[in-house]
Amino acid sequence: MNILPARLFSHVGFDLALLGLLVLACFRPLFADRIFRKVESFGSAFAKRRGLVILVVALAPILLRIAFLTRMPVPVPEVADEFSYLLAGDTFAHGRLTNPTHPMWVFFDTIHVNQHPTYMSKYPPGQGAMLAIGQLLGHPWIGVLLSVAAMYAAIQWMLFGWLPPRWALIGGLFTLIQFEIFQWANTYWGGAVAAAGGALVMGALPRIFHCQRPRDALLLGLGAGILANSRPFEGLLLCIPVFVLLAWWLVGRRSPPWRVTLPRVVAPIAGLLALTGAFICYYNWRGTGSPFLFPYVVNQRTYFSVPLFMWQRTKPPLHYLNPGLDAFYNRITYLYWANRAYDGTWHSIARNIEGTFSILQTLFLRFTFLVPLVLTLPWLLEGRRTRFLIAQVTLCFAAFCTSIYFWPNYAAPLTATILVLVVFAMRHLRRWRWASQPMGIGLTRALVLAGLAMASIHIAYVVRHFPYHLDEPNTRFRAPIAAKLEALPGEHLVVVRYSALHTGSSDWVYNRADIDHAKVVWATEIPGVDIRPLLDYFRGRRVWLVEPDADPPTLSAYLSGR
Repeated sequence: MNILPARLFSHVGFDLALLGLLVLACFRPLFADRIFRKVESFGSAFAKRRGLVILVVALAPILLRIAFLTRMPVPVPEVADEFSYLLAGDTFAHGRLTNPTHPMWVFFDTIHVNQHPTYMSKYPPGQGAMLAIGQLLGHPWIGVLLSVAAMYAAIQWMLFGWLPPRWALIGGLFTLIQFEIFQWANTYWGGAVAAAGGALVMGALPRIFHCQRPRDALLLGLGAGILANSRPFEGLLLCIPVFVLLAWWLVGRRSPPWRVTLPRVVAPIAGLLALTGAFICYYNWRGTGSPFLFPYVVNQRTYFSVPLFMWQRTKPPLHYLNPGLDAFYNRITYLYWANRAYDGTWHSIARNIEGTFSILQTLFLRFTFLVPLVLTLPWLLEGRRTRFLIAQVTLCFAAFCTSIYFWPNYAAPLTATILVLVVFAMRHLRRWRWASQPMGIGLTRALVLAGLAMASIHIAYVVRHFPYHLDEPNTRFRAPIAAKLEALPGEHLVVVRYSALHTGSSDWVYNRADIDHAKVVWATEIPGVDIRPLLDYFRGRRVWLVEPDADPPTLSAYLSGR
C-alpha cells in the first residue's frame, strides 16, 4: 500500500488546522495567558543553566528513540548510499583508510563504491568515521545516535551564541520539533554530522567577535573541517560568507589589534584548516593515488553519464555488463536526473529552482517556519545580523539550484542558519501589536503549540509505518536473507542473479571491507562473464543463489549453468 498520499493529506489537514489556530490567536491573543506565563517563566529560569540545557537537548531525543526500540528496532540499511557509508565505517574500524582492489572485483562492483584504484566508498570520510566509532562500540547505529546527539548539542550551543537564553531555549525546542530524532537517526547515510559542523561554525562566529577566545576559533576551524569531510561543496558555500565577514571584521576599525586577533583568532583557525587540508590530501592520495583527486570524482568519472552541475554536459549513457549497474545508472539515474541538466532554456532553470525549493521544504520550510519568516521579512532585512543570515541562505540556495543531484540531507550544513533565522523572526513576531492587542504573543504561542502537535503526529506516523522502505519493495528482503546466512555455520558465497528487466535503484551486492575473511560474500552473476574463476577463488564456501526480481526474492542452492 502506498502511504505517501495519506501522509500528504495529513500535512494538508494539519496546515489548515494551523491556519485556523493562527486566526484564533489573532482574536484571542491572551487565551490561557496564566498557564502560558507560568510555562514561560519556568523556561526562562531553566534557560539560564546553559550547560544543562545543552545536555538535555542532546540526550532527550536519543532516549526517546531508544524508548521506541520495541516498536522501531535498529534500522537496517536499504539504499545504496547507506551500504557505501557502512563500507567506509568498516574500513576505518579496521584501522585502514582504504582497501586494495580485490582480484575478483568485477563480480563485486556496485553502486557508490570505487573498485579502482582502491576498493572504498566514494563519499567523504565524516559519516564513515562516526559509523566506525559505533561499530567499535558494538554497532554502527550507535555512531548514528552519537552524531545526532552531537548535532542537537552543537545547534543549542550555537543558539546561545546568537540569542538571549530564553530565546535560545525556544530555538532548541524548535530544533527538536523540526528535526525529530526520527529524521536522520533511522538511516546510515548521514546529515547530522554536517549539521553539527555547520552549527559549530555559526556558533563560534559571534563568540569570536565578542570574546576573541582561542577555543572559539578552534571550534570554528573544527566545524569547517567537519564540513569539508562530510559535505564539502555545501560546507564551502556555508563558510564563504563566514570567512568573508570574519576577514572584514579583522581589518575593520572595530577589530582588536593584531597582537590580540593573530594568536587568538587567526592562528587557531589557520592551523586547523591546514591540518584539515593535509588530512584530505593524504586521504585522497591513499584512495586515488593523487592528493588532489577525490574518490567522489573518480566514481563520477567512472560510472556517471549525468554531470554534477547544470553547466556541465551530459554524456551518452555508458554500457555496463553488470545488470545491476546498468539498471541504476541508465534506467534510474540517467532518465531521472538528466531532466535537471541545463538545456539552454529558462524553463530548465525555473524547473531546477522549483525542484530545489520543493526538496528543501520537506526539511526546513514547513508551515511553522514559513509563517514567522514571511510575516517578519521586512524587519529581518533591516538587522545587520539577520541580513548576513539571509545572504548566507540565499547564496546556498542559488548554488543548490545548480546541482543536478540534490536531496534534503545535502542541505544539512544550513540547518543552524535556518534555525537561528527563524527564532529571530519569532522575536520580531512576538512584538506585534494591533489595536493595542498583543497579537504577536498569541501568534508565537500558537506556532510553538502547532510545532509540538506536528512533531507528535509525525512521531506517531513514523512509529506506525516503521520500517518504511526508501527503495523498491524487494530491497527489504536482503536483510533477512543476510541474517539467515550469518546465523548458519561455515562461510558462504551468495550469487545475485538479476533479470533482464531489473529496474532497481539499489544493488544487493555489498560486502565488508575485508571480503576474503567475511562470513558472507555477495557477488553478481554477469551475463557473458565466466563465473568459474569466482567459484574457484572461494572454493570451500557454500554457494547460494538469490534472484532479487522474483516475487518474493528467495534463497536457494546455486547450480552453475542453470
